[in-house]
Amino acid sequence: MTHAGIALTFGLVVLAMIYAVGEVSGAHLNPAVTIGFFLARRFPGRCVLPYIVNQCVGAFLASGLLHLLFPSNAMLGATVPAGSAVQSFILEFVLALLLMFVILSVSTGAKEKGITAGIAVGAVIAFEAMFAGPISGASMNPARSLAPAVISGHLGSLWVYLIAPALGAAAAVLTCRCIHESPCCSVVSQEMCR
Repeated sequence: MTHAGIALTFGLVVLAMIYAVGEVSGAHLNPAVTIGFFLARRFPGRCVLPYIVNQCVGAFLASGLLHLLFPSNAMLGATVPAGSAVQSFILEFVLALLLMFVILSVSTGAKEKGITAGIAVGAVIAFEAMFAGPISGASMNPARSLAPAVISGHLGSLWVYLIAPALGAAAAVLTCRCIHESPCCSVVSQEMCR
């Protein structure tokens, strides 16, 4: 499978899951997204830990299945930086910020709104995986990186993929508030247009 195929697969899987379970659970497949929704006051605190535990259990089950099917594969989908850990940390922060910004912009509460929300989110994931995959792995998802790292034993840079997406999602909440809710940004925009 080519790099483009992998990137499209990332985006299409998320798109499909949003339409399949978005109405049930909000299609929270990513702990950073769950944290972002909580920080945006769109998701109850009592549900954060159960969601994150279930996301991680799902990731471990998927990684375990990959290990069973492909026992000779040393990486099992583990996310590792192509360059420095700092470079990947910054990139993963930015990727998660952009992803969470789009998710917050196309959702109401902790669920997607309208028929195009899944397309928007899936497209962002495919786009980010397309350009950042060769550099940082374009994980954007702590659970997606945690399970393959533990099962394959590639733990060296795991901290990048646990911390950067959560911080990026938190920054997206502030960015979204500034752009969509804060009167200061709308005043600045109006002044620039005069």
